[in-house]
Amino acid sequence: MSTVLQAKERKELRRSELRKIRDNGNIPAVVYGAKVESKPVFVSGADFTKTIRTVGRNGIISLDVDGSKQDVILTAYQENAIKKEVIHVDFLAVDKSSKVTVDVRLVLAGEAAGVKDGGVLQQPLHQLSITTTPDNIPPQIEVDVSHLQVGETILAGDIPAFDFTINHEDSEVIASILPPKVEEEINAGEQQEGGHPDNEEGRETEPEGKE
Repeated sequence: MSTVLQAKERKELRRSELRKIRDNGNIPAVVYGAKVESKPVFVSGADFTKTIRTVGRNGIISLDVDGSKQDVILTAYQENAIKKEVIHVDFLAVDKSSKVTVDVRLVLAGEAAGVKDGGVLQQPLHQLSITTTPDNIPPQIEVDVSHLQVGETILAGDIPAFDFTINHEDSEVIASILPPKVEEEINAGEQQEGGHPDNEEGRETEPEGKE
C-alpha cells in the first residue's frame, strides 16, 4: 500500500507566492507524466521528509492533490545551497504496470582485497539508470567489491539484473583498484599511463517512451 502525501494545487505562480509557500514551511512542486497534465502543487516540508524516509528515494507515493489521488515517484529535487533545505520537487505520475526509467544509488559493499594490499578503490559511477516497473525499483543497488584485486575492475555488465534493465554499456566501469603508484601520480598531477574511465552523470527520470 502506497504512503499518502497531501498536496494542494498552486493557483498563483508568481515568485512572491513561491516565497510565501516556503516561508510557511511548504515545498513548491510539480506533477507531470505521459498521461497527465502537468500541475503545479505544494506539499508540507515536514510531511515530505517523513514520506521519503518511509518509502525511500524511489518509492511509490500516493499524492493526494485536493482529494484526487495519483501514484507518483520522486524524480528530482532542488536544495538551498546554504541551508541544504529542499526548495522544489518534481513528481512523476506513474502506472504501476508501466515501466519507467530512474536513477538508483550505487553502493559498494565490503572491503576490497586490493585495498588491503595497498591499492586504491575508485568508483567512477555512483548511480545506475535502470528501467523497470515502479514496484520493482530497488532503494539502492549494492555491488560486492570484497574480491576485487589490484588492477581489476567491475563493469556494468557484471551486475545481475533480475527485475530491471540496466541502461549502461556492459563495458562501463563501476569500480576498480588502482595500484598505489598510479594514485601517487594522480595526486602529484602527473600524467597517468593508459588513462582511467570518465565519470558519467546520471540522467533524469523519464517515463519510458517520453522524449
